[in-house]
Amino acid sequence: MAAIVLNGKVLSREIEAGLAIRVAALKERSRGEVPMLATILVGGDPSSATYVRMKGNACRRVGLASLPITLPETASTDDVLTAVKTLNADPRVYGILLQHPVPRQVDERLCFDTIELRKDVDGVTSLGYGRMALGEPAFNSATPGGILTMLRHYGIALEGKEAVVVGRSAILGKPMAAMLLNANATVTVCHSRTHDLELVVKRADIVIGALGKPEFIKAAWIKDGAVVVDAGYHPPGVGDIELPGVIGRCAAYTPVPGGVGPMTIATLITQTVQAAEHLGKTPV
Repeated sequence: MAAIVLNGKVLSREIEAGLAIRVAALKERSRGEVPMLATILVGGDPSSATYVRMKGNACRRVGLASLPITLPETASTDDVLTAVKTLNADPRVYGILLQHPVPRQVDERLCFDTIELRKDVDGVTSLGYGRMALGEPAFNSATPGGILTMLRHYGIALEGKEAVVVGRSAILGKPMAAMLLNANATVTVCHSRTHDLELVVKRADIVIGALGKPEFIKAAWIKDGAVVVDAGYHPPGVGDIELPGVIGRCAAYTPVPGGVGPMTIATLITQTVQAAEHLGKTPV
């Protein structure tokens, strides 16, 4: 049987079509007021600038307003905090995105945690992470939230399955593990220093590559019939997993590009719409 292609590009457009209807209803309810997502880009990293532009384009496709704020590479923590606090107080803004990574002189965690929970549509605050992990109302971290939406859409069973997450970042690996646990999967979190990493990965029914190193996870490590989710992207178009060697024998896989990336943006936009629908309160 051919592997299921977990096509995030196609699914994200289906999600956007539904969001456009919901945004139109919000505009009618508020007599023309358009909910807004604000983005903060610190510095001139080309990849980050591209991601922010893609998010603005997605806003326009569904009818949301976007407010891009660009700060110089030399910006301080206080400069970023001032921007975040201004957006927290702006009633037009329902979601705030601080593009990761920021320059090293900026205290990223402090800036993330200054975003109000009701506007944390990228799921980056410590409070939001804690509430999500405990099963309490909070917005999901965008990339793992998008992965979970995609797995459920394509009918991938999670309950009782052994999932291995390779990567432990605060915005991807750790929240991904928590979401899978909440979905009743059995979860192991690995990283570059895990002993016998190959043997751990070989046990997995579901492999999540989230390490940020090109093709670090070898095809030979992945067992036949596994579900393979590659959250990495590295020019000229490879992920964290050696996908060519598993496509012919896995149950399902995410293409790179066109798999996880579009779902990250779809989740961000979905959660901005949810924030507006709940009048700026964290959805219950």
